[in-house]
Amino acid sequence: MSETIYRALALSVVKHSYLPDAVAAHPRFQLVAVADDPDRPTWTHERNQLYAEQAGIPYLRDVASALKDCDLVVVSSEAERHCELAIRAAMAGKHLVVDKPLSPQLSECDALVRAVAENKVKCLVWNRNLLPALLDARAALQSGAIGSLRAIHCDFYFSKDAGPPKGSRGPDDPPINWLARQLEAHADGSDGGVGLEALGELQIEGIYPLAYIQMLVQSPVTRVFARTTTHFHQANADHEVDDLATVSLEIANGCVGSLCIGRIGAAAHPDIGEIKLHLLGSKGSLVISEARPEVAIYARNQPATEFKHRRVADENNYLLMQNFADALDHDRDTILNAQGARDIAATVQAALESARTGTAIATIS
Repeated sequence: MSETIYRALALSVVKHSYLPDAVAAHPRFQLVAVADDPDRPTWTHERNQLYAEQAGIPYLRDVASALKDCDLVVVSSEAERHCELAIRAAMAGKHLVVDKPLSPQLSECDALVRAVAENKVKCLVWNRNLLPALLDARAALQSGAIGSLRAIHCDFYFSKDAGPPKGSRGPDDPPINWLARQLEAHADGSDGGVGLEALGELQIEGIYPLAYIQMLVQSPVTRVFARTTTHFHQANADHEVDDLATVSLEIANGCVGSLCIGRIGAAAHPDIGEIKLHLLGSKGSLVISEARPEVAIYARNQPATEFKHRRVADENNYLLMQNFADALDHDRDTILNAQGARDIAATVQAALESARTGTAIATIS
């Protein structure tokens, strides 16, 4: 096993910090600094500085200079900056760990794919494919336990709030400021859509279930049909972005897929949400709960915000970074690379266009 310790630069830590934390927790990686551009808004500098102080590393307001002293970058910025920062790092010859979603703009995803290929760097886009339930699902398929996969469905409902419930504001009230709401959401970790651009649930979280389907089916999505709505949250309604959606998928190898996704509110579930896979094969079927294995804890004086059901044996973050270390050591691909994440972004874009037009839409290859 290689003993190389890879030096990692965190580029803009303005969301909840699970990504740089996961990198720092793996023994093969060392966080050396946080960096961002000097002209960023004050709140971004405050968050970057705070994370740097907590991690005991410097905060540098000069990305170009910081890129000279690292092996890889960890991009944890606003979603609309993911590709821009990652491309700059790739052009400097640095390997990439990029937070999801890759980008709300498919053209930016294409530019990143080109930059990764031209500069021969590795790219891991964050995902949940190495959760125990997903590993078991993949093993069951590879062993032929249910024969050839014919159909796959994923329920992906996050039991997190997104501000005031829909209908809680008067008709003359101004729309909720998207960025202000996301900054407020930082306290409970529900700020996945932080940034100036309002993003719906398909754009923020759709990469997770679509990455499950991509990994298990091993064939590209060719056409989608989708329906979206704003059912739960006023901020989503004010900005006309979905918090609930259904997507049907035509897949190149003949398998059919479907997805239901939503941010359903903290009161809706004792765990992080109802997240489940249904697989139908030529010889049998599987229903897999993504949260398993888990334990349930009910106690006196338990905080209302505490999840009563808790995952155990979850090593997803460690395994993702081990997958990245293996890619660097042995010139292998990562479990979700820039091209794979780009293809998921194309599926999301097609789904949003389908919902807007009411027609099936081909994905852009």
